[in-house]
Amino acid sequence: MIVRDDFLSKLRRYFSLNLYEVKIWTALLSRGVSTAGELSDIANVPRSRSYDVLESLEKKGFIIMKIGKPIKYIAVSPEEVVERVKKNTKKEADEMVGRLDNLKNTEVIAELKGLHTQGVELVEPTDLSGSLRGRHNLYNHMELTIRGAEESVTLVSTSTGLLRKVEGLKPVLADVAKRGVKVRVCAPMTKELELAAKELEGIAEVRDARIKGRFLIVDRKEVIFMVMDDADVHPTYDVGIWINTPFFAQALEDMFELAWKDMKKIKTK
Repeated sequence: MIVRDDFLSKLRRYFSLNLYEVKIWTALLSRGVSTAGELSDIANVPRSRSYDVLESLEKKGFIIMKIGKPIKYIAVSPEEVVERVKKNTKKEADEMVGRLDNLKNTEVIAELKGLHTQGVELVEPTDLSGSLRGRHNLYNHMELTIRGAEESVTLVSTSTGLLRKVEGLKPVLADVAKRGVKVRVCAPMTKELELAAKELEGIAEVRDARIKGRFLIVDRKEVIFMVMDDADVHPTYDVGIWINTPFFAQALEDMFELAWKDMKKIKTK
């Protein structure tokens, strides 16, 4: 049986299987019913490993062991496999979330917080900066920074980028707004900006930007700014810089304040 390497790679990524597992699984799919020895030969997997692999696939719900001798295996339909994988993945994720939630009030978190506090005290203010690679990491750090806001959040974005940020950051923006944090958002005027303004109604004041940029200022202390235009860079290669310096953050906020006064407020329909 010949299966393309790129196809096997996709299966490994989608179903979280190792190379031997996808080889044995696809071999069984092509046969319907088969023995471990036959599958080993077809898939070019060492016989010493085939039984372990088949046992693993059985536990994951990909195959069924047929009663009788010699032992044979039956392939479960791909549609059913997808549903089983979805169910198992959700169950595992829920269990992990539960374990993490249970950590909140334990000695583990208290000890970790103590270590972090002690470590931060030893860090020079000029060292509180870092490079953030990939849009996923950027948005994660933006969410973390916004969550700690006490007074103000200033967000400047492109219009399409703002829609993405609204999707990912709206819950945390809503939380800080409820605490009385002043949230201001701006981007160039487009239909996307109107949609974003509608989504942020009651959470933030949204205006038509007269400046082009991508940055976040929180409490006039921390700044995250993206160094490239999101229209010209793949999300994986997007890069941002995080700095924790009141001097620079206040200067940038003061300059933004001058531009903000001349921006037109977006009214939702």
